[in-house]
Amino acid sequence: MKRKIVVATGVGIVAALSLTACSGGSSEAPAQSGPVTLSMSGWSLSTTPEFQALADKFHEENPDITVEVKEYDSANYDTLMTADLAAGSGPDIVTQKNLKTFITYQAGGQLADVSDVELPGDIGGAQAFEVDGATWAVPYRQDSWVLFYNKDLFTQAGVAEPDGSWTWDDYEKAAEQLTSKLGAAGSAALGTYQHSWQSTVQGFANAQSPDVDILSGDYGYLKPYYERSLGLQSTGAQVEYNTVTANKLTYQAEFGKQQAAMMPMGTWYVATLIAQQAKGEADPFSWGFAPIPQYDSSTTGESETPVTFGDPTGFAINKAADATKLAAAKKFLAFAAGEEGAQVLAGLGITPALTSSSVADTYFAVAGAPTDELSKFAWSTHETKPENPTSAKTAAVQNILLDLHTAVMSGSTSIDDAITTAENRVKSEVGVG
Repeated sequence: MKRKIVVATGVGIVAALSLTACSGGSSEAPAQSGPVTLSMSGWSLSTTPEFQALADKFHEENPDITVEVKEYDSANYDTLMTADLAAGSGPDIVTQKNLKTFITYQAGGQLADVSDVELPGDIGGAQAFEVDGATWAVPYRQDSWVLFYNKDLFTQAGVAEPDGSWTWDDYEKAAEQLTSKLGAAGSAALGTYQHSWQSTVQGFANAQSPDVDILSGDYGYLKPYYERSLGLQSTGAQVEYNTVTANKLTYQAEFGKQQAAMMPMGTWYVATLIAQQAKGEADPFSWGFAPIPQYDSSTTGESETPVTFGDPTGFAINKAADATKLAAAKKFLAFAAGEEGAQVLAGLGITPALTSSSVADTYFAVAGAPTDELSKFAWSTHETKPENPTSAKTAAVQNILLDLHTAVMSGSTSIDDAITTAENRVKSEVGVG
């Protein structure tokens, strides 16, 4: 299928000011010249090469600035980071792993104002880090959710592959057809796989449903998305939620070992799948990804922009950094968010916040990456809405909505009752609605 690749337009352009007019650090002393060493937080360094790759490339172009990566435990990242910052031992560059907790750092006065870091006009995710008219972090990654699919299983089943025009009704129909026809052909693969996260239902409902806001306290719009998920479970087109959680199924194994022909997942999985196929940890099969199915046909087709979701990952600067480190760190932030940093990430199969045509060329030239036009379209063209609004109330609301998700998907509570309970809790516990 031939499609014109259109680069998604980012939201918000950060004002470009001189780095010599640095503000937001704890020291009023002028920046000093000479070699500078910065510390930067990261996680899972053996399997997440982006941190060291960015640090190395930046040092290559800025020999007087060295960025040393400090590894944190991924599962407890925010807890450990908060403790280090409170103790005065936090890194100079504070990676924002989770947009849901970004506001905690910002509201706690732990981040420097980086409004004067120049960003490309077409970068994605910048607005998520803006609070009270100032910018407190810059995006360097912007993963979005897409639909992965196994081309070999589609061929085996004789079902037409996604063409970029699917709504969720089309997806549901294909999942059921694939399950039936693959079973008839002797395959145990199901039509699709939905992981246990609340994102796999609520993320799409929040992004695609008209005029909704998770901070409003009204969640009736979630009902059709949960009805579809439960329906796919009941027809056997996807593994049941209770089986996923009880058996601790991983999405990597379910798709990589060809247990499912389709899977909604974030673009971060591209690099993982490429690596696992290269190592033999995933089966060798032909695959690609398509735009995520849409709420209705108004956002499908060659002239339309598909709507999906995904939080940016960003770099912030420790408020305690002195003027010299602040200036050097701002220079790193501009590099990481710009074309050069994006090229480093794309060369690793990682989706940067900047998806220019040249960055796309680098990304799809990675060995093992899909080369079809639909995958390129899905990667480059989309409106990606943040999963987590920038608000001090977001974390509390999301935790309540997680309870809703668990109750519905486990079958312990009806959809209507779970929604009513969540609305009442958000009103009484968070003061919303």
